[in-house]
Amino acid sequence: MKWRRQKLESLASDEPYSFVGGPFGSKLTTRDYLEEGVPVIRGSNLNNGRFLGMSDFVFVSNSKVKKDLSSNLAKPGDLVFTQRGTLGQVALIPENGISDRYVVSQSQMKLTVDEHKADRLFLYYYFTSREAVERILNYTSSSGVPHINLTVLRNFEVPVPPLQTQQAIAGVLSTYDDLIENNRRRIALLEEAARLLYREWFVHLRFPGHEHVRIVDGVPEGWEKKPLGDVAPLNYGKALKKDDRVSGPFPVYGSSGVVGTHVKALVPGPTIIVGRKGNVGSVYWSPEDCHPIDTVYYIDSSRCSFHLYYALQHMSFINTDVAVPGLNRNFAHSRSVIIPEQKIYRSFEDTVTPMHSQIDILHKENVALAQARDLLLPRLMNGEIAV
Repeated sequence: MKWRRQKLESLASDEPYSFVGGPFGSKLTTRDYLEEGVPVIRGSNLNNGRFLGMSDFVFVSNSKVKKDLSSNLAKPGDLVFTQRGTLGQVALIPENGISDRYVVSQSQMKLTVDEHKADRLFLYYYFTSREAVERILNYTSSSGVPHINLTVLRNFEVPVPPLQTQQAIAGVLSTYDDLIENNRRRIALLEEAARLLYREWFVHLRFPGHEHVRIVDGVPEGWEKKPLGDVAPLNYGKALKKDDRVSGPFPVYGSSGVVGTHVKALVPGPTIIVGRKGNVGSVYWSPEDCHPIDTVYYIDSSRCSFHLYYALQHMSFINTDVAVPGLNRNFAHSRSVIIPEQKIYRSFEDTVTPMHSQIDILHKENVALAQARDLLLPRLMNGEIAV
C-alpha cells in the first residue's frame, strides 16, 4: 500500500516559530558561548540515536536568547535536522533532557509537530530511512550546495498514513531501538567498571596487597616505568578514502572511532587505535581485524592488553605539532607507562577480560538488531507490512 504524501510543513504545529532554522550571521557566534545557560544544539548532539545526546553542549545567556534568539528556540519533543555538515542526521529532543528549551545552532533546523496530524517518532524513522537520506543527498548533489535549506525541508514530501498506523509503525521500530539502548547502557556500565578498576589499582595504587608493598621512586616495589615506545610502538594507519571502501565485515577506524567498513582488514585483532589527527589522543579497542586509516596510529596485537588500553586513556597526549594539529609519534613514544609486577598484571587482565567479552557480545547484538530494524523500516513505511 502506498500512503498519500504531504509536504512536511503541513504537519507543523500552528504555534509561532514551529518550523525554523538557526540564527543568521552574527546573531550567534562562538563568542556568545558560555559554560551554563540555555543549551545550544549542534551537530555533535545528533549522533546518539533517536534522541539528542545530553552532553557536549555549549550554552548562551538568557539575555542573549531574549535579545536575538527567541525565534530559534526548540523544546522537548521537537525534531531537529542537520542543515549543513553531516547531512541526513535527525533526532528528537527528549522529554527528560537537561532543559525545557534549547537554541538551534546555525547548522540545524527544528520542527514542532502537530500531534493531531502526525506522530513525531514516525517522522523521525522516516527521515532515517534510506529513501529520505538519499533524497536529501541527491538534492545537495544536484544543487552543488553542500547543505539543505529550510525551504527544501518545508517542501519535502513525506508519507502520511493514518495517525494510528503511524503510531503502530513507530512502536514496532522503537522496540528494536529500546533493546539497542538497553545494551548501550549495559556496555557503558561495563566500560566504566573496568576504567574504575584500572584507576583504583594503577593510578591510586590501591591494588590487592598494596598495604604490604613499599613505594620506591613513585611506583610500587617490583614495578617499572617504561617509555611507551619501548612497551608498544605506534604504527601508522593506511589511507582508505571513503570512495575506495567496499562495505564488508571489517571496521574502518578513524580518530573519531568506527567510520565505516571494508572487505579487507589492514591489521589483525585485537588492536588498540590512537587518534593522530583530528580527535588527537583518542583511544579505541578493536577486538577484531580492522583497517586503521591514516588519521590514527595502531598497536600490534602482540603488544596489546587491556592494561595498556586503559593506561593509554590516562596518558597526557598533548597536541605537539605546530603547523598541523596532531599527535607527534616521538612525543607519544616518550610518555611513561607503569608496568606492574606479573601477578597484579595477570589479575587485572583476568578480571577485565570477561567484561570485554560481554561488551563484544552486546555490540554484536546491537549490530544484528540495527540490521533487522533497517530491513523492516522501508517495508513498514511503504505499507508492504501491515501493522
